[in-house]
Amino acid sequence: MAPASPLSRSALTFYTLIALIAFAANSVLCRLALSNEQALPLIDPSSFTAIRLASGALMLALLMHLSSTKNRTTLNNSLAQPHGSFLAAALLFVYAIGFSYAYVLLDTATGALVLFAAVQMSMMLMSYIQGHRLNRLEILGALIAFAGFGYLVWPSVVVAHGELSITGMVLMAISGCAWGGYTLLGKGTAKPLFATGYNFIRTIPLVLLMLALVWLLSGLMPVDAMQSTSAGLAFNVSSQGVLLAILSGALASGVGYALWYQALSGLSANHAAVLQLLVPVIAAVGGVIFVGEQLSVHLILCASIILFGIALVIVAKQPINFN
Repeated sequence: MAPASPLSRSALTFYTLIALIAFAANSVLCRLALSNEQALPLIDPSSFTAIRLASGALMLALLMHLSSTKNRTTLNNSLAQPHGSFLAAALLFVYAIGFSYAYVLLDTATGALVLFAAVQMSMMLMSYIQGHRLNRLEILGALIAFAGFGYLVWPSVVVAHGELSITGMVLMAISGCAWGGYTLLGKGTAKPLFATGYNFIRTIPLVLLMLALVWLLSGLMPVDAMQSTSAGLAFNVSSQGVLLAILSGALASGVGYALWYQALSGLSANHAAVLQLLVPVIAAVGGVIFVGEQLSVHLILCASIILFGIALVIVAKQPINFN
């Protein structure tokens, strides 16, 4: 596969910023759709995942078509070359389904902490195995950024009832590791849009298998058990839930992940791992702007710590290649 064309500094900054905002928006949409604080969630996790991945695949297929129609030669070359991989598609599916089911069992802050902790550790471990080493300043910056993130969610780590869902934590950790692997597989992709699109399309058979399995399990469960279960092994779809899943899949996931794959051509694995710590900060600010949450001193302090840690990583001995 041919290497991706180098990005200019402005393009790299733009793609990275928009991708991180999309990740944060995706988190908000998922919380709204899968929240179990109401009597009945807007949608069940299986249906949400299926609609999310299917709408992402459709959006990316449309974007690939529009991109290719400008140049018929580009279309022929793109169809003739392999893009993405079955491994990347499998990791994308594992991330999406694990994320959805974990948020049925965990509160938002605990889920975010486990997810991003798993992303950081998996990406840095895999990068270390591949021979990439952090210098002291990068290590210090990463530790400060991660400490700031932990401090951000710490007040909500302990659930009001005094216990956490081990199953939910395991699912979210698996989801984070899958996302870390998916991100690393995207580095050096020659055509990020096509790679992301084909990865989403390849998840469709897995989505159908998942829906068949849930349908089978729901048919074997007693009616009263399905109504009281918190595992999400029953279909429940509302128009609001479908809309949130489509927005999550088509925009926040499909377009956002394509831009992230584009940005990865100019980011090291370690920088990509640390920069994702910005996502919960952006999501918190989004909550202030769009949900009406108050901007607390705690949030400002945490955001400052995280941004300082990220700044140390960026200005360390191994700078981001902007040119």
